[in-house]
Amino acid sequence: MFDEELLLTNETGKKLYHKYAENMPIIDYHCHLQPQEIYENQEFQDLGEMWLSGDHYKWRAMRTFGIDEKYITGDSSYYEKYLKFSGILPYLIGNPIYIWCALELKRFFDIDEPLGPDNAEAIYQKTKKMIQEKHMTPQWCMTVSNVELVSTTEDPTDSLQYHLKIKQDPAINIKVISAFRPDKAFYCEKPVFPAYISTLEKAAATKIDTFAKLMSALEKRLIYFKELGTMISDCGIEDICFYDYQQSDIEVIFSKAVAGVPLTEKEKNQYKAAFVVEMGKLYYKHNFIMQLHIGTYQGANKSRENSIGVACGFDCTDDSTSIQSVGEILNRLTTAEQLPKTILYPLDASKVENFAVLAAGFCEGGTKAKVQLGAPWWFNDQVYGIQRQFEAVANLYPVSLSVGMLTDSRSFLSYPRHEMYRRVLCNYFGALIERGEYFSEEKYLKKMIENICYYNAKEFFGL
Repeated sequence: MFDEELLLTNETGKKLYHKYAENMPIIDYHCHLQPQEIYENQEFQDLGEMWLSGDHYKWRAMRTFGIDEKYITGDSSYYEKYLKFSGILPYLIGNPIYIWCALELKRFFDIDEPLGPDNAEAIYQKTKKMIQEKHMTPQWCMTVSNVELVSTTEDPTDSLQYHLKIKQDPAINIKVISAFRPDKAFYCEKPVFPAYISTLEKAAATKIDTFAKLMSALEKRLIYFKELGTMISDCGIEDICFYDYQQSDIEVIFSKAVAGVPLTEKEKNQYKAAFVVEMGKLYYKHNFIMQLHIGTYQGANKSRENSIGVACGFDCTDDSTSIQSVGEILNRLTTAEQLPKTILYPLDASKVENFAVLAAGFCEGGTKAKVQLGAPWWFNDQVYGIQRQFEAVANLYPVSLSVGMLTDSRSFLSYPRHEMYRRVLCNYFGALIERGEYFSEEKYLKKMIENICYYNAKEFFGL
């Protein structure tokens, strides 16, 4: 049965969690929820929809068990997909999906028994009835989870129409903002780049025939996002190798990319380096936080991604982006005295310590934790990954300054991931205390835990 002392293996950790962390509000500063779904607030059909409509973590696990794609992303009903998923859940020992599902069943449906093929039908019927009786919707899930703010992720060309509608609706008490994510303008080598530039021209009402005008168009859209309350940016960097460049080089490369002319590896990297540096300057100018998600191998299984779709569970971790390349970007911005607040998210766990050292080297100017390591991300947002990051990074960058956890999720049931993070955090602190490695007054522990869970993010993002 579900145990309320989950992951709390020492008495001090239990005390710290229940006393200080358990009831803190959630600021989910990076996710992939759809603002249209938040606004329209439709009642969920069943647990199958809530769990499996867009969760590539579960899709990936189901494929490893040989489940046919029609029960994963195919046209089978959510009920059928739920039954297939329920059949494998008892066999996911050690996998975060098992704990996430247990937490979600407990927190949203008050179900503390383990789900498996034997009770799948009974739990399906019970949860379906509760969904109807409680009118479970996206906003209901967020309210029950004590969510104060979420930041979705949109392209610069997005109209943000649903963000505007949410903002104007007095019945919606949760603040919803959008992270400005210009990835499509970053990947100059992709075949869609020329068409995207045309789309951006229309959105910004600006002719884009030079790199300088590209930056001008993106600034116009950045200002538009800012006017709707956004202060966060994001860039997904699959890989980058910093090459020195002159502005004239980038103009030539941009012209070639827009014309669909193939670029050399050096040209791709020169463009990308210049792009991140120039966007960093814009973020500094407009007081945006720059988030860099680093080290993904997108669509490793190209044939399945081509037939099924992107963000469907075929991506993995990559180690091609060097610390030095990211460091040179930060150095260029520092030299120009235009380094914005920055969060680094390395997906390659073997580089977490190195990125922590890098971040600490660029903290200056009276801004607390100006450059910092982000929460364990994607494949690392599980108990082992969270614990590993605390233990590795605390030696190199103060854990007490962290802006805490995020969901990075497409699911409205994913907020217990914050709970899991908080449990691991308090257990980690408790272990240090019981080993005699920390013996300051409890008031400092209280402040650190509450800051990591909530107040640091509130301060860092200027909320």
